[in-house]
Amino acid sequence: MTTLRALTIVWLLAVTAAASAASESYANRDEAVHAAASPNADTRAEALAWIAGHGTQADATILKEHLTDDSAYVRSVAEQALWTLWSRSGDDAVDGLLAAGVEQMRAGDLDAAIATFSAVITQKPEFGEGWNKRATALFLAGDFRRSLADCDEVMKRNPLHFGALAGYGQIYFQLGQYERAIAYWKRALEVNPNLSGVETSIRATEQLLAERRRRGA
Repeated sequence: MTTLRALTIVWLLAVTAAASAASESYANRDEAVHAAASPNADTRAEALAWIAGHGTQADATILKEHLTDDSAYVRSVAEQALWTLWSRSGDDAVDGLLAAGVEQMRAGDLDAAIATFSAVITQKPEFGEGWNKRATALFLAGDFRRSLADCDEVMKRNPLHFGALAGYGQIYFQLGQYERAIAYWKRALEVNPNLSGVETSIRATEQLLAERRRRGA
């Protein structure tokens, strides 16, 4: 499917440069949260980047609100900020393992990546992004059932994870369960309406289903 590569790239994003650019902008979280409500788009974006680099997982709700910001730029920063926040476990060693696994996956060494992400999960099972990255690697390796199981673990820990929701859709599409794929893609869009690749997948799959119905398949 033509959107698979684009969705996979989105799903693999682990760290952005935005947080470091704003690292010295605010003295504390309260200042950043206040700035996130600024009428100035650049100020909002800078504040979201700071929260991504310094906040906790609980701050994801603040970032999510800006996925529907009036500014396309702020929406983009909010999406990247969520990935950055989700990719911080609070343990430098675990974060290093996660980054190593991402590089292995990008290099196509899926067996090594799966093993590395499994080590992340063993060391910090409550860290949702460890499960998400292993789900991605398993998907790329064609192990759809295990990938689904890992997506389930992601959602237990992070119900806002639009990447995992989009991932469910890709898995169910590959399994030929098209209506279920569409349902999960729509759930991903409910969280993050900026996923243009997901919208394209929905339209294409709806057309596929309509054509099959016309043919009586």
